[in-house]
Amino acid sequence: MLTVAVTGATGAQGGATARALLAAGHHVRALTRNPDAPAARALHALGAEIRHADFDDRASLDAALTGTDALFAVTTPFGTDTDTEVRQGRALVDAATAARLAHVVLTSAAHADRATGVPHYDSKHRIERYLCASGVPWTVIAPAAFMDNYAGGWTLSGLREGVFGWPMPADRPFALIPSADIGAFAALTFSRREEFLGRRIDIASDTRTPEQIAAALTTATGRPVAHHEVALDIVRTRSTDLAAMFAYFTTTGLDVDAPSLRRAYPEVGWHTFADWAAGRDWPALLHAPRTEEAHT
Repeated sequence: MLTVAVTGATGAQGGATARALLAAGHHVRALTRNPDAPAARALHALGAEIRHADFDDRASLDAALTGTDALFAVTTPFGTDTDTEVRQGRALVDAATAARLAHVVLTSAAHADRATGVPHYDSKHRIERYLCASGVPWTVIAPAAFMDNYAGGWTLSGLREGVFGWPMPADRPFALIPSADIGAFAALTFSRREEFLGRRIDIASDTRTPEQIAAALTTATGRPVAHHEVALDIVRTRSTDLAAMFAYFTTTGLDVDAPSLRRAYPEVGWHTFADWAAGRDWPALLHAPRTEEAHT
């Protein structure tokens, strides 16, 4: 059994990883800036140890990592900016190095190592490079676009009107993954450390077009949903970063070999988009208050 520190434990990726590690029999130390948050209390009820940690407080990171074997590291620029994300990511890597951890699994983004020009992909790749040069044993998992986005934010607002508004052409495929599969794959990398050390792996569960996503949402919600291509200029008024991401998806494309991953790692229990959509409580979601959207 490992003792694994999990950052972002009250978020989608960290929470899914914590639950998968607990299910696999590991001890989880869930790191959060707010130990009293409902998500933290829920993890505690499942058996996780909750610890306060702040990326901008090195002493809190050192204390939180003391006595752990490994670390699941997740960073985000949303809510701050990409320079802050890089600074915080480096601080986390420095703390992991000082703690002499046996394994750090960093979650990045699929294609972040391909000079995409997408700001939050480039910032993640800067953290990847810093981790690889640190000397600490590492694995980078790089998830595709999050299926979880379709149950919140502007997407959910559109679904209430029967519209899947997405800034891509109807027939342009792109790779997708739910947070549950990210967590399951992360837990696998810790359990099979030697197999994954020094590897960077793009991961996805399915590949769908916006038109196919709309069709799956029609089936899952029980109401007609039609794809509408949102202009990138509209997205740009909200976020130049996200506009750059969707431009990349549309031109270069976000491709990940999901079938090969399914064959190589069946124990992850990969979900298709239809599987994921069928598992949502759409009546509750469609009548819930608007929430902020996650991002890959």
